[in-house]
Amino acid sequence: MESTHGDLNRETEDAVYFYTPNFYSLDSFSAHTVRIWDKMFATAEHAYQWKKFASSEPDIAQKIFEAQSPNEAKNISIAHRESRLPNWDDEKVSVMEEIVKAKYEQHADVRKVLGRTGTRQIFENSPVDDFWGLGPNGDGGNALGKLWMKIRIRFQSSTP
Repeated sequence: MESTHGDLNRETEDAVYFYTPNFYSLDSFSAHTVRIWDKMFATAEHAYQWKKFASSEPDIAQKIFEAQSPNEAKNISIAHRESRLPNWDDEKVSVMEEIVKAKYEQHADVRKVLGRTGTRQIFENSPVDDFWGLGPNGDGGNALGKLWMKIRIRFQSSTP
């Protein structure tokens, strides 16, 4: 895939690229609370970063939970990377899938935005993250975009 970072948030007939306004609701940093694991998180990013430490480092998890922004939550997690769950890399996609599903179920505007994607491919057009997004070269794994497409298929097939 070619780099698409000249326009971080664009649409084509075949694809939706999200990172800024039009489809930003699909981003883990968007201002959508997520109720999951008996907690109300400020954003999906808070929930994701919190889960890395919840069972092993409750003090770090609490700092993440209380972070004032998703960026702060991520930075706390990065600062304590060595203390996260040892099998995190094996669990992170399924954890994010749980979070994305909860976000979709809890917010009508997120459902509407996802519905606007139709049957198009969805790409997180992050210029830095080549696991969750397309990364700096446009050839990243796009794990978050793939999760949103999976959620879309699951809920479209269950809607009469």
